[in-house]
Amino acid sequence: MIAEKFDVIVVGAGLAGTAAAYTLAKAGAKVALLERGDYPGSKNVMGGILYRQPMEKIIPGWWRDAPVERPISEQRVWVLTEDSAVTMGYKSQRFNEEPYNAFTVLRARFDKWFADQAVAAGAVLVTEVVAEDVLRDNGQVVGVRTNRPEGDLRANVVIAADGVNSLLSQRVGLHGEWPPDRVAIGVKEIIQLSRSVLEDRFGLENGEGTAIELFGDATHGLMGYGFIYTNRDTLSVGVGVLLSQMIERKLNPNQLLEDFKRHPMVRRLLEGGEAKEYMAHLIPEGGWTEVPPLYTGGYLVVGDAAMMVNGLFREGSNFAAISGKLAAQTALEALDRGDFSKRTMVGYVERLQESFIVKDLEGYSRVSRYAHEHPDLFTVYPQMMAEAVHQLMTVDSTPKRMKLLDVFKHARQRRPLLALAKDMAGALRALP
Repeated sequence: MIAEKFDVIVVGAGLAGTAAAYTLAKAGAKVALLERGDYPGSKNVMGGILYRQPMEKIIPGWWRDAPVERPISEQRVWVLTEDSAVTMGYKSQRFNEEPYNAFTVLRARFDKWFADQAVAAGAVLVTEVVAEDVLRDNGQVVGVRTNRPEGDLRANVVIAADGVNSLLSQRVGLHGEWPPDRVAIGVKEIIQLSRSVLEDRFGLENGEGTAIELFGDATHGLMGYGFIYTNRDTLSVGVGVLLSQMIERKLNPNQLLEDFKRHPMVRRLLEGGEAKEYMAHLIPEGGWTEVPPLYTGGYLVVGDAAMMVNGLFREGSNFAAISGKLAAQTALEALDRGDFSKRTMVGYVERLQESFIVKDLEGYSRVSRYAHEHPDLFTVYPQMMAEAVHQLMTVDSTPKRMKLLDVFKHARQRRPLLALAKDMAGALRALP
């Protein structure tokens, strides 16, 4: 184990940690990047979509060299019942042209490439190491204790990018273990299909990709959604649901994924595919109101470890990358001042507040709270929507005016008019 002292130690070689290490190394700081897996990406999981513009702030033109899968030119949203789907979407050729908007990625490939850029910039990458605790001097963090013999590493600043339920942040005392109503659990499979079959089945050409999010019966009415993202010759398929609801319903996440794959509107998209990988992970939930303290003397928290995810808009990777960069800038300021106390570390939160991250997370807090308080969004309303569309599209010699009256009548039976109005008003107030 390396025994020398570093300017900064970054724990976790995911998007947030590597963004921090790369930014620090490019600025000339002596930085160690610690990864518990065999290689960066071997333990990291996300749905699979990475946005171009935030990463451009770290490595301009990154997508030209990085191992991306497909640019996403189409977004679809499906609301499922047991036997139907109400669908909507948007497709733009502009999203399939440079400089692009988003890409599907496979973390095992992308994270390794990203870490290689940090190493090329001067970071020291150490794999197969677990940071089990922090080292302190007069109450201030001055390094980490690892699982290796003689594995204490010292630094002026430690940046925690060790994921949800950050072990280091618990050791520091910034928070305890998160209760099940503050995290979701995501399960995902990589399913292989031939490139020609995949493109024909999803109506794709010229290497373009599509992203589908599915609500309602995709998760048996639990708060969350399923997803299908197209890679080059594989699909990323998964579901994410609030952990507390899964526990209450005594559901197994593996079974939930299998049920999702067997849904009649999903099954045909996956037909003939071969499952290659299975993975599961926790996802932060709740927005800015659930974000824990993010700093103390000599210590900063980034990415998922800081609970920075906007589930509504599928944003977590961009928060991770930018929070890593902002933490690195704060550490560089501290190195320049020679002051690693709280009064310098608070600059990280100030940088976050000036960025889009806090603004978006504050909006998501309202949406998340509303969804928690209105479980009918995932049960009653999908059924109402599907039944209304079914009635209007069924031709049976009934005048359309009568059909509209029947639709309204059935809706009032499922949800009284006053409750409908309150739900709509509440939804409008909750919008980001």
